[in-house]
Amino acid sequence: MFELLPGQDGRIRTVLTQGVAGIGKSICVQKFILDWAEGEEHQDIQFIFPLPFRELNLKKGHHSLMDIISFFLPETKGLILSDKYKVMFIFDGLDECKIPLSFYKNESLENVCEAASLDVVLTNLIKGNLLPSAQIWITTRPAAASMIPAECVDRVSEVRGFNDQQKEEYFRNRISDQVMANKIVDHIRESRSLHIMCHIPVFCWISVTVLQEILEETENEETPKTLTEMYTCFLIFQTVQGNKKYSGKNVLDIPWEEGAILALSKLAFQQLEENSLIFYEDDLKSCGIDTSQISAYSGLCTQETVRFFGTVFSFVHLSIQEFLAALFAYICVRNEHRNTAVDKALKSDHGHLDLFLRFLLGLSLESNEKLIRGLLTQTGSSSDCRKKIVEYIKLKFKENPSPERSINLFYCLNELNDDSLVKEIQSYMSSGSLSEAELSPAQWSALVFVLLTSKGKLDVFDLKKFIRSDECLNRLLFGLPVLNTTKKQIQYIQYCNLTERSCSSLLNVLSSESSTLTLLNLSNNPIKDIGVEHLSEGLKSSKCKLEKLRINNDDLTEESCSALATVLTSSSLRELDLSNNNLKNSGVKKLCEALKNPLCKLETLRLKNCTIKEKGCADLSSALCLNPVHIRFLDLRKNKLGDSGMKQLCELLKNQECTLQELL
Repeated sequence: MFELLPGQDGRIRTVLTQGVAGIGKSICVQKFILDWAEGEEHQDIQFIFPLPFRELNLKKGHHSLMDIISFFLPETKGLILSDKYKVMFIFDGLDECKIPLSFYKNESLENVCEAASLDVVLTNLIKGNLLPSAQIWITTRPAAASMIPAECVDRVSEVRGFNDQQKEEYFRNRISDQVMANKIVDHIRESRSLHIMCHIPVFCWISVTVLQEILEETENEETPKTLTEMYTCFLIFQTVQGNKKYSGKNVLDIPWEEGAILALSKLAFQQLEENSLIFYEDDLKSCGIDTSQISAYSGLCTQETVRFFGTVFSFVHLSIQEFLAALFAYICVRNEHRNTAVDKALKSDHGHLDLFLRFLLGLSLESNEKLIRGLLTQTGSSSDCRKKIVEYIKLKFKENPSPERSINLFYCLNELNDDSLVKEIQSYMSSGSLSEAELSPAQWSALVFVLLTSKGKLDVFDLKKFIRSDECLNRLLFGLPVLNTTKKQIQYIQYCNLTERSCSSLLNVLSSESSTLTLLNLSNNPIKDIGVEHLSEGLKSSKCKLEKLRINNDDLTEESCSALATVLTSSSLRELDLSNNNLKNSGVKKLCEALKNPLCKLETLRLKNCTIKEKGCADLSSALCLNPVHIRFLDLRKNKLGDSGMKQLCELLKNQECTLQELL
């Protein structure tokens, strides 16, 4: 994690690992520490100091770094750290941090024994003013990652959860009855929204808990089809189990103790409003919850003893808290205020209300209202309510919300069993008329949603099947990681009227941690030199996996060669097609600076019809003689190379180390 990649210089000091709630970040931290403590891994590190933000939040006053360490880890009392020790600090749960972290305002601190506020100590440690030799590992939900300035982070990693194969492995390993396991796998596959959510391990657990119970008694048609229905069934199951275990009630009794569920839901709602995942005994009491009875809801809420701070409480997963908060809002908020909930969720910069909104709206379905009927004090016409909220959501699309919020609105429509916009797009796609359509903002979002929830993976992404424009590519890139979800990672976007604007967007794809893009064909698009400059910035990224770049006939000049030459010695590129561009001898000369470097791994170079003359051919031959072991295919057709140029190429072919297999 802290090791340099090939071609990287400097040192990786600070790593930021992000992932959604429940994806396994804290488990990764615990496994890392366990491997170190048992002598299995990371033995070059002398001290590891795990300091979770949820515990740091509770530390008040002014303290030195050594005071903080010895308080949480008393065994270290008397130790004075210096750069002679190799140490690692692990700060788990940045999203739970309530410390200001004022990186740009705090004074500098360099003495590990000097007392200061926790804010000052932490920011100086992360910036490297304190213990510059220390390694720093921070974990966070994506929404909170921006709390750490980019210049303070050397590497960003991501915990992505289960892939499709691992999802099925989880179900088959968790359930001993393989017939039952197959039933659950088949059911999850049928519901795309459920299948997508199953990349989170804890959601797989919820699904197994619910589906195994239901499928033992009923057939598939009665199993949950939406996220809201799954969580409602989970709440019922956990309540029934709690009743049986702690109060001896029969399974057939109505499971709800209205007061207890409302109190727990109120707690969830209040803490979600404060964006808080951890709460205390006083919080429970303020909602009318008897802490001695909290064990009856152990499947929903958990308690643990935190070092030096006593007992704290939390829901077993953030999504459980969001569901219960939505349940409280649904029961207590009148229908007309649900539009306000939509507006509030859309204004959320980090989307922390997205799932809450899906649950809130999903509860208005008649089938879900029946499941929670014991909690409702009054019922209205759920059909009328549903129609009104569907129309309101469609109206919000006209305001052109961010791609992330747009996609969540479609998940909301999915929870409401409304697929009218999706059917419009599917009609366009099946008729082959999509490439000629003028889509509204809602239809654009529908297109992204259809691609995201498609059962089959794309073998090839071909923009020509959609709409040939910068706008289309940008909407698909920002609304859906479509270039990262293809099976073969082959993208064809040639002849699509793309400009440098699209290359700026592709820069983000190329440098993405999750990018799997290996072939990019941008030929016959007027991207010009500025577009290649954007692409080159992406190619510089250590995360870029691109192997083949085709920018044939893209209105390029020798300036593009300057940009490409800076990355050919450090990128993963193996094939480069620059044919039919006005590169001239001067452009080839710039490429040759990279080609003669042994670090350049290019194997295929196409320079057909690039206005190259004798001098350019001589420079090319000379460069390849200096580094003859990589290029296997060279295309120089339709260039005026002259006799001397051909003579130079012949000298290259005589070189015993030359690996050139095909020369055109």
